[in-house]
Amino acid sequence: MKETEGVKSAGVNIASEIASVEYDPEKVNVSKLANTIVEMGYGVATQKSIFSVQGMTCASCVARVEEALKSVPGVISVSVNLASEKAAVEYLEGTDVGGFRRAVKDAGYELGREAETAEDVTAAAEREIKKVRNNFILAVGLGIIIMAIMFSPHFTGMEYVVWALATPVQFWAGLRFYKGAWGALKHRTADMNTLIAVGTSAAYFYSVVAVLFPSVLTIGGTAPSLYFDTSAMIIAFILLGRYLEARAKGQTSAAIKNLIGMQPKNALVVRDGKELEIPVEEVQVGDLVLVRPGERIPVDGIIRQGNPSLDESMVTGESLPIEKKEGDEVIGATINKTGSFQFEATRVGKDTTLARIVRLVEEAQGSKAPIQRLADIIASYFVPVVIGIAIVTFIIWYFFGPSPSLTFAFLNFIAVLVIACPCALGLATPTAIMVGTGKGAEHGILIRSAAALERLYKINTVLLDKTGTLTEGKPRVTDIIVNDSFTEKEVLRLAASVEHDSEHPLAEAVVKAAEEKGLSLTAIKNFKAIPGHGAEARLEGKKYLLGSLKLMKDNNIIVGELEEKAGELWNEGKTVIFLGVDAKAAGIIGLADTLKPGAAAVVAEIKRQGIDVAMVTGDNRRAAEAIARQAGIERVLAEVLPEHKSEEVEKLQEEGRVVAMVGDGINDAPALARADVGIAIGTGTDVAMETGDITLIRGDLSGIAAAVALSRSTMRTIKQNLFWAFAYNVLLIPVAAGVLYPVFHSSGVPSGLNFILGDYGFLNPIMAAVAMALSSITVVSNSLRLRGFRPKQIK
Repeated sequence: MKETEGVKSAGVNIASEIASVEYDPEKVNVSKLANTIVEMGYGVATQKSIFSVQGMTCASCVARVEEALKSVPGVISVSVNLASEKAAVEYLEGTDVGGFRRAVKDAGYELGREAETAEDVTAAAEREIKKVRNNFILAVGLGIIIMAIMFSPHFTGMEYVVWALATPVQFWAGLRFYKGAWGALKHRTADMNTLIAVGTSAAYFYSVVAVLFPSVLTIGGTAPSLYFDTSAMIIAFILLGRYLEARAKGQTSAAIKNLIGMQPKNALVVRDGKELEIPVEEVQVGDLVLVRPGERIPVDGIIRQGNPSLDESMVTGESLPIEKKEGDEVIGATINKTGSFQFEATRVGKDTTLARIVRLVEEAQGSKAPIQRLADIIASYFVPVVIGIAIVTFIIWYFFGPSPSLTFAFLNFIAVLVIACPCALGLATPTAIMVGTGKGAEHGILIRSAAALERLYKINTVLLDKTGTLTEGKPRVTDIIVNDSFTEKEVLRLAASVEHDSEHPLAEAVVKAAEEKGLSLTAIKNFKAIPGHGAEARLEGKKYLLGSLKLMKDNNIIVGELEEKAGELWNEGKTVIFLGVDAKAAGIIGLADTLKPGAAAVVAEIKRQGIDVAMVTGDNRRAAEAIARQAGIERVLAEVLPEHKSEEVEKLQEEGRVVAMVGDGINDAPALARADVGIAIGTGTDVAMETGDITLIRGDLSGIAAAVALSRSTMRTIKQNLFWAFAYNVLLIPVAAGVLYPVFHSSGVPSGLNFILGDYGFLNPIMAAVAMALSSITVVSNSLRLRGFRPKQIK
C-alpha cells in the first residue's frame, strides 16, 4: 500500500482484517486503493446497495449521478441504470450512506431509500468462511478417497486416477495459496501462503513426474513413491485450520458488532406537526424525535417532553435504569424502558456517542502494542529463514541420510515448510487486543490504543484529580462568616454577583445558594479571572476580590480574625472563599464537596492491585488532606494550579514511577497527556473521548480498577499467546527437520506414534499440517477466553 503514489501511511491488522490508510485524495482515490489490495491477491470487504434515483432523463444525467456518488469518500464503484432508475453502489464498510443522498441532491437529483441490499458487510466475511468450508469439504473428501486408494493392495495401475483426484484439490481448493504466494512474490517477499504453495506443489509435482517418468526418480532399483495423498491432506487440514480460525476471529470482534447492531434502523420524527418514520441516517440536528416504551433511542439528544426511564447499560455499563426528566441528555442506541417521550436531536450520524465509541474501539483494535514489535520483526524474517532451513534439511538428508535418502530428504523438506507457522505469531497480539478493547467498551471503558492498554498494565501509581473525579464536583455552600460591617446575605449576594458568569463549580455553588435565598444579583464591571486564585471585579464603585487567602495577602487585603475562622473550616475539609472589598475582607464562604459513592472502596481496591494512589488538587493542604483521609489516600499534592499538574506528573515519573493520571479530560488535558496513561472520566454524551488514552464513560471510579484488571488479563493472554507461538515453532521445526531420527532409528518409534513420526522419527507432513492448523486455532481460542472477563464488584 505504501508503494502506491499518494499514500502517506498504511497499517494492516491481521486479526480485524482492516487496512487503515492515510492518503492524498488528489493523487489517489479509494477505488485505486481497493484495486491495489485486489492486485496483491487479497479481497476487500465491501457492501453493495441499490437505490432508486428520481429526476434522470438522459445519458448525461446518468453520468452526473455516477460522478456525484463516486465523489463520496469510501465509494468503490457506481453503476446507474437509466431504464430502471436505479443506482447500484459498492462502498467500504463505515461509509456515510447519508452522504450519497447529499451528493446526488447537490447534483440536481433525488436518491430514494435503499431499494434492495445486494450484499451486507458482515456477509462478506461469512461468504469467505463458507468458501473456505466448501474448499475444505472438497479437499478432505477427495483426500480420504486418495488415501484409501493408495493404501489399498490393489493400488497398482490406479496412479492416473489418484492424480486426477488430487488435481482439483491442488488447484481449486488450494488456489487461495497460489494467489497469496503470487501476490507476495510480486512484491518481492514471501508469506505463509508461499510455504504452503511450495510445500504442497513439491509433493504434487514430484508425484506427477513419478507417474509420467518413473525411471527419472528410480534409485537403486526402487520405484519412486507417490505423495498425492500428502499434498491433498496438507491442503485439507490447513483449510480446516483457516476455517476454524476465521470463525474464531469473527468472535473476537463480537463486542464491536454488538455495538453496531444496537443502532436502530428507523426513527419517528415530528415535522410540521406530523409523525414521520424515516431512516435513522436522515435524522437531522434539531429534529423532534418520538420514542415509545421498549424502543431504542435513534440518536443523541435532549429531552423536551416526558420523564422516561432509560437502560444505558449497553453504552455505560450501568445495569440499573436511569430516571430522566426534561432537559436531560439521552444517548442513541439506549433503550426506553417506560414512558413515551420526545427529544431534540443534538448529535446524528458519525457524531453520536455510539458512533464515536465504535470508531474509537475500531481504531484501538487496529493499533499495535509495543509488545507486538518483536513478533513483527521475527515474522518479517520468518518465512525466508524457514525456506532456508527447509533447503538445508533437504541437502543434509539427501547427501548424508539413510536410504532411501531422497524420500527422507523430500518428506522432511515438505514437513519443515508446512509446520512453520508465522500466523500464530501474527495473531498472538491483535486477537487479544480486539477482545480486550471490545470487552472494555461493553463495560464503559474505552481504550484508545493497544499501546495504552500495555502501558496501563505497567503502572504503579494512580494520580487522582480531586474535584469532579474523586468527589462529586458539585460543592454546596455550608458556612458564611462575616465581619461586623457586613451581613451574611450581603456577602453571599456580592460573591454571587462577581461569580455569576463563571463556570467554575465553586462559583456555580455560590450563585445557586444566592438564588435559593432569593437574592437579586448586581451587574459587575471589569471582571477579570485570576486562574488558580479567584477573580477580580468592580461593583457599585468598589473593587472586589474573591478567592483564596493567598489572593488576599498578595493584594494586601486585611483578613483579621477571618483567617482563624477559615482554619476551622479547612480542618473540616471544607473549601473557603474570601471576599475582599477594597482593602478589607468582608467575609468568608465555606463550601463542601463530597466523595463520590464508593470512592474509598475503589481506592482500597487499587491499592490491593499493588498500585500507589495519590491525589492532586488546587485546594489548600488542610482541605485536601481532609478529603484524602476520607478516601484513604496518604499522598496529597495540594495547592497545585491547573497548568502545574503536568509538572507534578513529571516529578512522579522522575521518581521512577509509571503514572496513570485520572481527570475530567478538560481542565486536566496537559496532565493527562504528560502521564504514561491518561484516564478521562465523565458521563454521557459530554465525555471527552479524545482527551485521554482511556475514557470511563460512566462517572464511576470503579472503572479505574476494572481497566487495570482488564489490561492485566489482556497482557497475560498476549504473553501466553506469544510464548506458545514461539515455543511451537522453536520445538516443532527441528522435529520436522528430523532431529528425532538419532533417537528412534535403532529402537524404532513406539507403535502409537507411527502415523505421526513414521518408523524412524521423521514427522509425517500431514501431521505437520495438522499441527500448523492447531497452532493458530490455539492462539485465537486463548484470546477468546477474555470474553469471560467480568469487572470485580466493589462494595
